[in-house]
Amino acid sequence: MNIIFFHSSPNFNCDKWIQGIQARLPEANVRQWISGDTAPADYALVWLPPYEMLANRQDIKGIFSLGAGVDAILQQELENPGTLPKRIPLIRLEDTGMAQQMQEYAVSSVLYYFRRMDEYKQYQAQRLWNPMPSHNRKEFVIGVLGAGVLGRSVIEKLKEFDFNVRCWSRTPKQIDHVENFYGKAQLDDFLSECKVLINILPDTPETRGLLNFSLFRQLKPGSYVINIARGAQLVEQDLLTAIDKGYVAGATLDVFVEEPLSNLHPFWTHPRINITPHIAAKTIPDEAMDMICDNIRRMEKGESPIGLVDMTLGY
Repeated sequence: MNIIFFHSSPNFNCDKWIQGIQARLPEANVRQWISGDTAPADYALVWLPPYEMLANRQDIKGIFSLGAGVDAILQQELENPGTLPKRIPLIRLEDTGMAQQMQEYAVSSVLYYFRRMDEYKQYQAQRLWNPMPSHNRKEFVIGVLGAGVLGRSVIEKLKEFDFNVRCWSRTPKQIDHVENFYGKAQLDDFLSECKVLINILPDTPETRGLLNFSLFRQLKPGSYVINIARGAQLVEQDLLTAIDKGYVAGATLDVFVEEPLSNLHPFWTHPRINITPHIAAKTIPDEAMDMICDNIRRMEKGESPIGLVDMTLGY
């Protein structure tokens, strides 16, 4: 069995991954792909591979994306057709330690707003001593956009705090004690009661620009927005306008249209916006390698891999 490995970042520790995969699959020959390498390969582990790496391969059985999102590699295919060979399975990472990190980020952000820490921060700047009651838990409805592996894990963790949680997804989902809305026809009803909106949707043509002024106006007045999915899903100027007009009271953002964020970007200094540098959930190498190798074993036995990407849906 031959496995080729490529990561576009010059700072990525390829040797650690190659050694880790080799240790888990001793029967395999794992090598780092370099330009001009046309030797046989059964599987490819990639992040932003160049066109020549995979375009003309007919022998490959599966391509593994080294991340939960596959939007970047699908965009490559859109811009340069053939980057991904036709009819070759594309597999994304699922969870691999990211679920717990997403839970931590989402819960800490929700509690920050629920306990009114954003308002106390403003009072601190003004040296005002003004104790306030917490928000009413029943009325503090949390809406989660996205109910996949990561979205479901966040929903379940929030329920442990007795929050009133609802979710919206493209297709119907069943989560105990959580009201599920689905499809475009039910999006308005989902939004209407939300005091907090958490976005964990996959990046697809349909979700890009979804977080816009029209959507913000449908939330409860003075709502909060938490984006831990993709920057392209948020219309950044619309968020600023929604805050100025009072539709949104504050936002916590981990992802942005351009990363790193420009030094001149207004988000840096806005008093009602908290930003973090795309750290809500990082791939844990050991767990990711375990999942990839388990999937390769499944495929070698003729079984379907976990995390198989539906190319028509984009996730």
